[in-house]
Amino acid sequence: MAQSSPPPFDPSSPPLIEGFVPTPLHREGFRDKFLRKTRENPLVPIGCLSTAGALTYGLICFQKGNTRQSQLMMRARILAQGFTIAAIMVGVVATAMKAQK
Repeated sequence: MAQSSPPPFDPSSPPLIEGFVPTPLHREGFRDKFLRKTRENPLVPIGCLSTAGALTYGLICFQKGNTRQSQLMMRARILAQGFTIAAIMVGVVATAMKAQK
């Protein structure tokens, strides 16, 4: 008695997984996704903007020859990057905690 082989994979239809109910497809544009993510964790864009601002101002000071202010702004950039990473981690933990409830 030969065993029948499983049906071949059909890429046009999603695989059936026991206990999994797929959600309907919802196309979300860049703007909608950006606004949703900003509302979920508003500190991340603030940190990104402050990092970019400190970097830009530090490079301008470096170009003008103001090395002391340039060094200060590079240190501020590092602090802003740390703030951004911490905000991302807080957002990840908050999302994980919300998913458990």
